[in-house]
Amino acid sequence: MNAATTADHATAYRDAFGGLKTIGLALGAACLLGFGLLVALSTGGGLFADKTPYLALEGGGFLYNYRIAEVTYGLTTKVERPIPAGTLIRATLENPAGGAPLVVEKTAREGLAKLTLQSPPVHGVKANRPYAVDVSLIDPADGREIGHLATSFKSDLDDTIMPDKPLVVGPGYQKPAP
Repeated sequence: MNAATTADHATAYRDAFGGLKTIGLALGAACLLGFGLLVALSTGGGLFADKTPYLALEGGGFLYNYRIAEVTYGLTTKVERPIPAGTLIRATLENPAGGAPLVVEKTAREGLAKLTLQSPPVHGVKANRPYAVDVSLIDPADGREIGHLATSFKSDLDDTIMPDKPLVVGPGYQKPAP
């Protein structure tokens, strides 16, 4: 191979890639981006943790238990980031019968992965009407809200389809004494 051929190859290489200077800048930018990603991952995603909501809705709705003539509603959530142990979890559910909302409270425990909240028995459910549910996470130290989830559920059925009294009585269907 002679010097002219080598020079032609070098010129073609520089022309094909926009010059060695451009390649160096691109490699530098890629290294910087990779380093930033490495730092973000090494902090355990801590840079983005405050943006992630505590809870993500997995499901919920109305439960018609005709055997005991009872309607309840509630929701199940997945814990997206750790909830501090001792945090008060307060669900405020719209009361289908009207009046004051229904309030259900739980206390978070260490390692909580799923959260299920269910109303006491309700009456007055109307089909195709949304009923609001608000879940608040309250810091027990200062009482401030650290997380919130708002949603609503509607039923395909009125509660008028329920029997007036339980269809089944006996072991397994009796309510525990208060």
